[in-house]
Amino acid sequence: MKTGRDYKFWFCTGSQDLYGEECLRKVAEHSAKIVEGLNASGRLPFEVVLKPTLIDPATIRRTLNEANEDGECAGVITWMHTFSPAKMWILGLKEYRKPLCHLHTQFNEEIPYDTIDMDFMNENQSAHGDREFGHMVSRMGIERKIIVGHWANAEVQEKIGSWMRTAIGIMESSHIRVCRIGDNMNNVAVTEGDKVEAEVKFGWEIDHYCVNDAVEYVNAVSEGDVNALVEEYYSKYQILLEGRDPKEFRAHVAAQAKIEIGLEKFLEDGDYHAIVTHFGMLGGLQQLPGLAIQRLMEKGYGFGGEGDWKTAAMVRLMKIMAAGVPGAKGTSFMEDYTYNLVPGKEGILQAHMLEVCPSIAEGPISIKVQPLSMGNREDPARLVFTSKTGPAVATSLVALGNRFRLIINAVDCKKCEKEMPKLPVATAFWTPQPDLATGAQAWILAGGAHHTAFSYDLTVDQMVDWAAAMGIESVVIDKDTTIRNFKNELRWNSIYYR
Repeated sequence: MKTGRDYKFWFCTGSQDLYGEECLRKVAEHSAKIVEGLNASGRLPFEVVLKPTLIDPATIRRTLNEANEDGECAGVITWMHTFSPAKMWILGLKEYRKPLCHLHTQFNEEIPYDTIDMDFMNENQSAHGDREFGHMVSRMGIERKIIVGHWANAEVQEKIGSWMRTAIGIMESSHIRVCRIGDNMNNVAVTEGDKVEAEVKFGWEIDHYCVNDAVEYVNAVSEGDVNALVEEYYSKYQILLEGRDPKEFRAHVAAQAKIEIGLEKFLEDGDYHAIVTHFGMLGGLQQLPGLAIQRLMEKGYGFGGEGDWKTAAMVRLMKIMAAGVPGAKGTSFMEDYTYNLVPGKEGILQAHMLEVCPSIAEGPISIKVQPLSMGNREDPARLVFTSKTGPAVATSLVALGNRFRLIINAVDCKKCEKEMPKLPVATAFWTPQPDLATGAQAWILAGGAHHTAFSYDLTVDQMVDWAAAMGIESVVIDKDTTIRNFKNELRWNSIYYR
């Protein structure tokens, strides 16, 4: 999935000229070796670019403003090799607008006990310089990621790589444009929200179109293009006729192919990255978009059902953040449906009417054509599969009237103990941490929605960091959650974020 940008991260070392040119030469040499080591590690998803050592206010200010203006720069990693008087950084930090990571490290891993002298101490005092720098960043109230440890340590490098993905999410958030086909489902509360405030906070542009604006694109698709895409479907997926006439079945599948091509062209022409539909507003569409939406999500588009633009934007955002993760297991729109409350087997069956992204599938993916009681249209074709297993994260961005809250739940995805042959939709099954009872109670206390943006490839910390950078509240439900502490956190947050 392309974001249209080849992002890089700048490495900015802080020092001063108090200790002379020889010291600064070593500072530059050490910084270059660190950057070389980080890039060669294979653990960072983006390139680190070394910048000249920063030793005076004018150079710091100029460098950070150059970072602001460089379209490829997605963030700055700072490190104070020596003591760097932090008042030098004030104007630069005040004007800096991109993600910031404070790498609290030092060039040497171990104290050289046999040879250490005052020259070494003066030259290698990150424990001193980083605290001076950290004080100023805290005093200025600037959000940043602090990573502590030796730069060559695998865990430290992985943390830097993880932060880079969050930084990309921060940068790309301001480029997300959501196309609403129709409006929100009537009388549903959780899919509503302040679109103006969403653009202020996140940079999201949320536009509305009549469904028939998109239908014009669908109707303009050529028969040849439809047939070619249907052939692709038939070669890629299992075809489950289940007694239906093959010709009639193929016609239903062709309707989805036509919708996929038409909607994608509509989104491309409008430069949109996410889409919402509503089964009560289908206009001239033959079917509720099912297979078509599933395929668009697999290509990187965000989606939200029943007009849920917040979830659509979050799915797009999380797909961007997870792009290129080695061994990626997938990111999708999801919905809570029904529980298994048998002791020892508790969990939530996840699905939607049709629209679950096949990136999360494990095993065969099939095409089914089944009636749908909602929408008053012909039987829609959809992709059917079961999801992968393993740890994942489910998020819900909710509007609380005076602010947004991001609810983040660590979940454990499992296989259902039995097949569900009569359920014609893609499914996942997970148990929320710390357990179903606590997880569901905390989710409801926080006002979490029934729709989620879900990913196997992102972490709780990455989503917490993204929310912090956006200046919004986040709450985490994980193995350490207790209801008593969670209630207190919600009370404290209501005061802080009001």
